[in-house]
Amino acid sequence: MALLSLQNLEMEFSERRLFSGVSLEVGERDKIGFIGANGAGKTTIFRIISGELEPTAGAAARGRDCVIGYMEQHACKNPHSTVYNELLSVFEPLIRLERELEQVTREIENGGDAQSLTLKQMELRERLERDGGLTYKSRAAAALNGLGFGNEYFEMPIRKLSGGQLSKLSLAKLLLSGANLLLLDEPTNHLDIASCRWLEGFIKDFAGAVIVISHDRYFLDSVTNRTIELEHGKISSYKGSYSEFMKKKEAASEAQKNKYEADLKEIKRIEGIIEQQKRWGRERNFITAASKQKQADRIKNRLEKPESELDTIRFRFTPKAESGNDVLICEGLSKSFGEKRVFKNVNLHIRKGERVFLLGANGCGKTTLFKTMLGQYPADSGLVSFGANVQTGYFDQIQENLHFEKTALDEVWDDFPQLTQTQVRTCLGSFLFKGDDVFKEIKSLSGGERARIALLKLMLKGGNLLLLDEPTNHLDTASREALEKTLLDYSGTMFIISHDRYFINRLATRIVTLLPDGTREYIGNYDDYLEKSDEGAEAAVQVKSKKEASASALDYKAKKEYASNKRRLQTAIKRCEDEISRIETETEGVQQRLSSPESASDFQLLTELTGNLEELNNLLTEKMNEWEELTTRLETEFAD
Repeated sequence: MALLSLQNLEMEFSERRLFSGVSLEVGERDKIGFIGANGAGKTTIFRIISGELEPTAGAAARGRDCVIGYMEQHACKNPHSTVYNELLSVFEPLIRLERELEQVTREIENGGDAQSLTLKQMELRERLERDGGLTYKSRAAAALNGLGFGNEYFEMPIRKLSGGQLSKLSLAKLLLSGANLLLLDEPTNHLDIASCRWLEGFIKDFAGAVIVISHDRYFLDSVTNRTIELEHGKISSYKGSYSEFMKKKEAASEAQKNKYEADLKEIKRIEGIIEQQKRWGRERNFITAASKQKQADRIKNRLEKPESELDTIRFRFTPKAESGNDVLICEGLSKSFGEKRVFKNVNLHIRKGERVFLLGANGCGKTTLFKTMLGQYPADSGLVSFGANVQTGYFDQIQENLHFEKTALDEVWDDFPQLTQTQVRTCLGSFLFKGDDVFKEIKSLSGGERARIALLKLMLKGGNLLLLDEPTNHLDTASREALEKTLLDYSGTMFIISHDRYFINRLATRIVTLLPDGTREYIGNYDDYLEKSDEGAEAAVQVKSKKEASASALDYKAKKEYASNKRRLQTAIKRCEDEISRIETETEGVQQRLSSPESASDFQLLTELTGNLEELNNLLTEKMNEWEELTTRLETEFAD
């Protein structure tokens, strides 16, 4: 039974159609990843589902038992409440039930009507147990701990929390709200890796349905069994996780492109036959030409031009100089602010060409370590040494190095005055700043747009050691993948802070974790780190190997069967076309004999040739119908 049904949703703003024809059914246990470019309309669809917006057309129909939970409904509004009490507020019905039970218990102790009060007490206890009243406090504490709130936060007033911490608290309220359809909009944005893993476990065990908008591809692969994409104002649905979706989408896109090109080639071939038949100019030729024209028209009517690909950033990091083999060495590095120790005993040795990732819990000092290595903060003790000819490029996750009063054009041009305005605008165009976008002030840009400006400046600087602090944080999925491809081609050295596990998996050659007492190193990517670290690696490896083995076997078998069936159909079409060509040649020969003087004077021969011609015409019609049926099957069954 469907919890939610979207029926031909359409939304327009200021005469701009954001999307149309959006239809979707959400089952009771569906875990759906919702992806699409920034600005495509994903959050708008969430607001329609939650009832905050009315669509221009269509409807969102909820099932009878559907209870929707959306982050916006669980914002923290009481600044004087503590973190723990704010989270407990989602259990207000249970808290009222507890108070009522306490009141009844007091009345019994004070000598009230024992029989009726005892019955009421039993009823209240049963309701409390049934609705989770015995476990809600422990569930609240577990959610806070899982999302990175240690016990020291429980009694802290929420007015002292940062914006990211408030978002995490709102997420905790949503998860425990009792809804059976959760709408999660970028839930991992403010979470470290440990909290992301806790959230993954919660969603996997959640008995209801979830729709999650996220650019965190590792997270989507971990928790989703369906993927929907909003692109070009339309929605597409695929069975499987993000990675499976990408394979299917690429295959479908390639198949559509190949089919379009094949259809154009087939139309051209048929039109050539039509021209040839018309040149021959006989009645039979005109009949064949008309038949062929119908075939060409049918293909033209079904012709579907592939959608143009969405613009994404296009760039290349090229070092302007080559460094020595030893790029960065840290020995016994430590840093404190007042009495608070941020890190100590940091020992690192990064060599040329390595792609090293720095992991650690939020607040453990990763960004501080970067700024200490760059000399922005003085170290308390220890040594930082850059190797010969090392030229650094630093990406700051909060873009403090941008000048908010400048335009995008001036921000880049002022740092690289040797470039012409045309060259700067061309560079900005490669980072999706088109036309008048280059005159937008930095302060008016989105987080993703500012990140693209920072990446452009980093590219133009041409460093051979990139220090990147959360470079994917504000980028959409397409931009993340473009950045990954660029960094894989980069010939320099990288030291990167990130909690984007998909990104880490694709790039990392070594992982360093920042711990209270120093650092620990692991060779390989994130999956290798999971296997070797103390973080439940054995289970992760077993799940991964099972998934890969199963997916690989099914994928190979399905592809083999698909290719075999397609080849068989293509062979049948080719055989049919050869037979049509043979019949047409034979028909032409019979027609030539019929028009000869000897046939005109030989009645018996004329009768025989006329009979042959009729048989050939019938056979030709039969083969034409067979050809049409086979080509239709090829177009529909193998259009992917």
